[in-house]
Amino acid sequence: MAASTISRRAAPAAQADRLCVLYDGACPLCRREIAFYRRRRGADDLRWIDVSQEDPGSVAPGITRAAALKRFHVVDGAGRVITGGRAFQRLWAALPAFRAAGRLFALAPLSWLLDRAYDMFLKLRPWLQRRAGAVPQGRS
Repeated sequence: MAASTISRRAAPAAQADRLCVLYDGACPLCRREIAFYRRRRGADDLRWIDVSQEDPGSVAPGITRAAALKRFHVVDGAGRVITGGRAFQRLWAALPAFRAAGRLFALAPLSWLLDRAYDMFLKLRPWLQRRAGAVPQGRS
């Protein structure tokens, strides 16, 4: 899909303000974690896009599929791209069961720590993927 993927997926105007979660559905770890979040109250108010199923071009303005597969991204209603630990903070803030954690990790020292922890996780991700199942081709 082209760079307008996100806007095309938001048919009614009311959906334009929803947080859009870009995730790697081909990654066994990511798939399990996203399934967990999608079962939570409030998840129906978010847009969920499995970027592993998208065309190789842009999946959102300024985000190629390759970039989206390497790192967690969300796009807010204003079109701002948030990535890494801060993207998790935004996801948590959008789900009622995690809203307190989302607010807590929005604070400057904790948001920085969450982002660094996510960066460390990315270094372990290939090993964890192998433990969880097959590592998808071309993923780190």
